[in-house]
Amino acid sequence: MAFSTRERSLTDIPSTALKGESKPHHLANLDFAVLQQCIHCGMCLPTCPTYDTTKLERNSPRGRIALMRNIAEGHLDVTRAFGEELYFCLGCLACETACPAGVNYARMFEEARADIEDAGVLRYAKRDFVRAVMLRFIFAHPLALKALGRLLRLYQVSGLEWLVRKLRLTALLPADLRELEPLTPRIQPDFSDQLIGPVESPAKPGYRVGMLTGCVQDLVYPHVNRDTVDVLLANGCEVVTPAAQHCCGSLHAHNGELTLAREMARKSIDDMERAAGSLEHLDAIITNAAGCGSHLKHYDDLLEHDPQYARRARLWSHKLKDIHQWLAEIGITPPQTTGGSQPSTINYQLPVTYHEACHLCHGQKITQQPRTVLKSIPGLKLVELPESTWCCGSAGVYNITQPEMSHRLLERKLDNIAKTGAKVVASANPGCSVQLEAGARERGEALEIVHPITLLARAYRKGGEHS
Repeated sequence: MAFSTRERSLTDIPSTALKGESKPHHLANLDFAVLQQCIHCGMCLPTCPTYDTTKLERNSPRGRIALMRNIAEGHLDVTRAFGEELYFCLGCLACETACPAGVNYARMFEEARADIEDAGVLRYAKRDFVRAVMLRFIFAHPLALKALGRLLRLYQVSGLEWLVRKLRLTALLPADLRELEPLTPRIQPDFSDQLIGPVESPAKPGYRVGMLTGCVQDLVYPHVNRDTVDVLLANGCEVVTPAAQHCCGSLHAHNGELTLAREMARKSIDDMERAAGSLEHLDAIITNAAGCGSHLKHYDDLLEHDPQYARRARLWSHKLKDIHQWLAEIGITPPQTTGGSQPSTINYQLPVTYHEACHLCHGQKITQQPRTVLKSIPGLKLVELPESTWCCGSAGVYNITQPEMSHRLLERKLDNIAKTGAKVVASANPGCSVQLEAGARERGEALEIVHPITLLARAYRKGGEHS
């Protein structure tokens, strides 16, 4: 949606656009204390990418919370205007980091989007079809997702993609699909279950952990999952990896499908329990994708009223660790050369900079640990990225639903990367990596976007800790 259609204050919205369309359910049933946390101080305003662009109160966290509170209290109804506003929000959670009152914006945000979907105020045929195919079928069934990945891989490596682009046949696509085509990630030949065994053990295991392989990560960056397992092995962890894993449900929760999100959470717990015997038999459950991790840590909230899963969900959330967080807790084994006499060296011609994924730094409050991982690699020069915590515009499917704002944020991020002189960018979220790679291709810049754990795994392999 172009910004010109949004340049209205809350008082400019006709009363018919705010009242009388649908009654809320999720926000009205939310613990009132969550809705009352906001103290209207405005400290969130300069951290919000949409407010920073438009300078409109309704495009700020404070403005959106005011709308959500009024809807929960019955003063306003769920309308199309409200739906468009909540989907204009990135959900980057920078407001949570800035907030002195500890506002749980993520919870309100998800409940509000669930009300929007229940009300159907944004429904139309094309949107309904895309959501049904992607959310309720592709990302709800692992075999369907992998089948789609195989087809896309065949299209990419057969020469058909090259031919379509060479003949400029993409011009025949509808405008929105034509804009999305350059964002298509490269599907890898082998997925995680082909690269990782069900159980892998180091010579002297000190911990036992479960490994989550993700959805986009599994198709586009399975080597990151292999690297994560290698790093865990090098740090004394026996790794249990379920072969068939379901989507964690973050995509569903962030897009108003809370019932499906709960179903995905139950399946994820079941997957890990089958592989590990019991969650009690694991010291930690490891994720290496920031967006997934932020959602995975809140299974306890998601399933708190489920009598069969509530206790298991609490245990799951307690054990769920981002890979950087886990390594910092147990202490990173320093990479060594073969024989262990001298530190190994990763010789990059140019420095490495670190982009902070929103749901790692804001959602999980993990900022120092990835830097600790990077600084543990001998020979790696880390250069701080200006505005490292500013959203890159990926934000789940935001680059699909709000391409104009997404592109603005991507350009801002790439401009800041250019200031560092770095040609290697460490990124710990697959969505961010896909976004940054697409932006670099568009600019014709030779940037390597790489997970911090992959850099550490390279150092271990160079030093001979793990083959």
